[in-house]
Amino acid sequence: MKNDDEQVGLILSRRDALKVLGIGSAAFLAACGPSISNTSQPLSASSLPDSTGNSLPSCIVRPAMTEGPYFVDEMLNRSDVRSDPSDGTLKPGLPLSLKFNILKVGDTACSQLPGAQVDVWHCDALGVYSDAQDPSFNTKGRKFLRGYQTTDSNGLAQFTTIYPGWYQGRTVHIHFKIRIKAYEFTSQLFFDDTLTDQVFTQMPYSRKGPRSVRNADDGIYQNGGGQLLLNVTPGKDLYSTGFNIGLQM
Repeated sequence: MKNDDEQVGLILSRRDALKVLGIGSAAFLAACGPSISNTSQPLSASSLPDSTGNSLPSCIVRPAMTEGPYFVDEMLNRSDVRSDPSDGTLKPGLPLSLKFNILKVGDTACSQLPGAQVDVWHCDALGVYSDAQDPSFNTKGRKFLRGYQTTDSNGLAQFTTIYPGWYQGRTVHIHFKIRIKAYEFTSQLFFDDTLTDQVFTQMPYSRKGPRSVRNADDGIYQNGGGQLLLNVTPGKDLYSTGFNIGLQM
């Protein structure tokens, strides 16, 4: 299977972060506390109250990453992406609830971003993408583990999928793309290696055998993946996770 292309986008330095946020150094420190000297850390814009006085979640500037070779603009508007629309069969794997909290970075604060299209796509438990052709598979015409949702009035979009598998050359990841009007942001989400090791002892993941690449060995992860690492809550029948991301538009 082909590797994804090289990572795109840069981890922002503190100076660049100030430019993106559109605020001065004093305002940045007031909103975020101590200065950020380690550029591998997430850059928090604020936890400032909104116009109603309610506290907004931290607005995080994240690095963009490659779209990779397997994006197909299927325009499948659905929350549960596990099935293949052609026959309704569900891809086997550990169910995963994935929620996006999309915010817009303003001059001094973050605000919820409604109406944004959030696409997700990733491989199945055995490392296979849908609607793609590769030396090891041909899934043209199938559309499992792909779909989009539009953020609601609170900037939220939620998906039900499965914990992804792995394929040669890459660590475990989920691709996502956010689009609103002419704006587009593309990146990837990653998983804790220890949790992945536990998940992969189960069927159907165990059928593929030990994975060849962990996070630290993945060239794309090395360029900012720590800012895109999901905090997953295990459950008996469903794992759940959420991801906050602020966009400068």
